[in-house]
Amino acid sequence: MIHHETRPEAASPQVFAERTHVADLAGHTGERVTVAGWVQTLRLQSTMQFVLVRDHTGVVQVTHRKGADELTGLLESLTTESAVRITGRVVANPVVKLGGLELLPESVELLNPAAGPLPIDEHSGPEPRLDWRFLDLRRRPAAQLVLAVQSTFEQGMRAYAYGAGCTELHTPKLMGTASESGAEVFRLDYFGGSAYLAQSPQFYKQMAIAGGIDRVFEIGPVFRAEPSYTSRHATEFTGVDVELAWIEDVEQVQRFEEEMIAHALALVAERHGEQIREQFGVEVRVPSTPFPRITMERAQHLLRTELGWDPEGTKTDLDPEGERALCAHMRRETGHEFVFVTHYPASIRPFYHARPADRPDLTLSFDLLWNGLEVTTGAQREHRYEVLVEQAAEKGMDTAPLTDYLNCFRFGCPPHGGFGMGLGRMLMALLGLGSLREAVFLFRGPNRLTP
Repeated sequence: MIHHETRPEAASPQVFAERTHVADLAGHTGERVTVAGWVQTLRLQSTMQFVLVRDHTGVVQVTHRKGADELTGLLESLTTESAVRITGRVVANPVVKLGGLELLPESVELLNPAAGPLPIDEHSGPEPRLDWRFLDLRRRPAAQLVLAVQSTFEQGMRAYAYGAGCTELHTPKLMGTASESGAEVFRLDYFGGSAYLAQSPQFYKQMAIAGGIDRVFEIGPVFRAEPSYTSRHATEFTGVDVELAWIEDVEQVQRFEEEMIAHALALVAERHGEQIREQFGVEVRVPSTPFPRITMERAQHLLRTELGWDPEGTKTDLDPEGERALCAHMRRETGHEFVFVTHYPASIRPFYHARPADRPDLTLSFDLLWNGLEVTTGAQREHRYEVLVEQAAEKGMDTAPLTDYLNCFRFGCPPHGGFGMGLGRMLMALLGLGSLREAVFLFRGPNRLTP
């Protein structure tokens, strides 16, 4: 006897109305549409009900005349920031400021009511906004725009890097020894031993170069255990790192970076220029190349003799005040927002930076400043094993933890160079933001590990 498995009847398919974004409503005048979003404002009058509904593309006014109907009761029960789905007819109404359109509802679905009162409002300061970041993002178009610009900027940089023959890497963030100088690293328990969070993918980029990958880049997390509370520091941030093999000089690295930035900014200007102007009052300028260059020695002389910075001559590096003054001067002189500061003293640069043959006290390195903010550090790397060991010893470093790194240079590593860029700082400079906290999705600093 054959037994047939009894199967339940197939459930009849549900018909879901296609969602229409608020920004697209103008193309549906006179039509029945469904919008989904959050209640931004409720104006419930004696005869009329006005509800502003916001999705990630804009705000629409829902207009309903009060009566003894179900819709009236549903609209009366709504609270600010409740999630709703509303189906209705789009009509033109020149009195309505939101694009001259309104939505006359036929059905209202309360998907998730919002509790009240809300924990933040338009008067809340930066710390409460960070505490309730999801609400802050939802309610402020400018906050969402920052992340949209970030995405486009990354896309532009990736496109340029791919076009230039780069391979994208994903390097480890757990390391058995402290990277680079060994300072400012987070140590964590690792199966009874110790591991460290990478403060840079620098050594791994160079390992890839030694591995025969001509050009590499990575966009990924970077960790710095520095107890810094400034507006431009974080304990975790997104770094953009590039390394180029077979270079003849550090100029090739600088040319790569400036062209990559110009390419990315052109894409940002095309997609978001109008919104950035509206939300931040900033005109996105696509820079011409090459960017201006100035040596550190010349920059310090200029700052001290003409711009009133550090007249006593006690500072070996540029501080934020000096960076701002130098950028302002270069913009007056050249009309350019960017400037490369080159040839930093060897005393304040890592041991792996190459040095000119005739000036061993200097390095073939650079910082890129944009609108008064340091956004990049780069250099030609020292690729000769014996010289690296000598320069590490000069800085009093124990080379034992560097064995894996130094081994990369014992078997024919080519000349190379690269740079590391802080993505959040680029957004700060681009959008005129006052703090790195505004330039990232969720900020991490010495006093913030939540949400």
